[in-house]
Amino acid sequence: MAMLDWLVQEHALTLRGENVTLRTPRMSDFTAWSSLRRASYNFLQPWEPVWPNDDLTRGAFRRRLSIYAHDLDLGLGYAFFVFRNTDGALVGGVNLRDVRRGVSQSGAIGYWAGEAYTRHGHTLDAVRTVIQFGFDTLALHRLEAACCPENDASRNLLIKAGFTEEGQARAYLKINGVWRDHLLFGLVRGDIPSRASLRPN
Repeated sequence: MAMLDWLVQEHALTLRGENVTLRTPRMSDFTAWSSLRRASYNFLQPWEPVWPNDDLTRGAFRRRLSIYAHDLDLGLGYAFFVFRNTDGALVGGVNLRDVRRGVSQSGAIGYWAGEAYTRHGHTLDAVRTVIQFGFDTLALHRLEAACCPENDASRNLLIKAGFTEEGQARAYLKINGVWRDHLLFGLVRGDIPSRASLRPN
């Protein structure tokens, strides 16, 4: 029942950034999401896994929401769409995934932005907001992120968000059909000032 409730968004999770709002996805976001992803395909594909043939269909989106709901119910991951505050436009997505408890108390941050909305600070704002959510609300100790070495925009974003580059992993993720090396970044609780006002609504 909890998963069904989440799918119909009776209990949406929302975070407020400086200029963006982060909200758990819902079925009513499908048209805006699929249009933005389709328009940004050439921009996004070099940095993402190969998209399945049905990736932008309503059925695939519904399956995506089910996975998000499952991870949320178990406390393993938190997926958000990012909306610009000035007009409510969907500008991208950010997620906190692979949440590990016990002696680790850690998670990994990933993100994407529609091509038309890059270089306006939306993604940086969203990543900073999720960082505070991870530390202040989930009480995690460490956050991690990774990007391809040649993805200068992503590397610069992570450094601006407070991450420290910690090394490089060979053949780390299969991106666009090829196993690619990645730069690894880490951020430990206490590295940045707390903003305890960021709480899920």
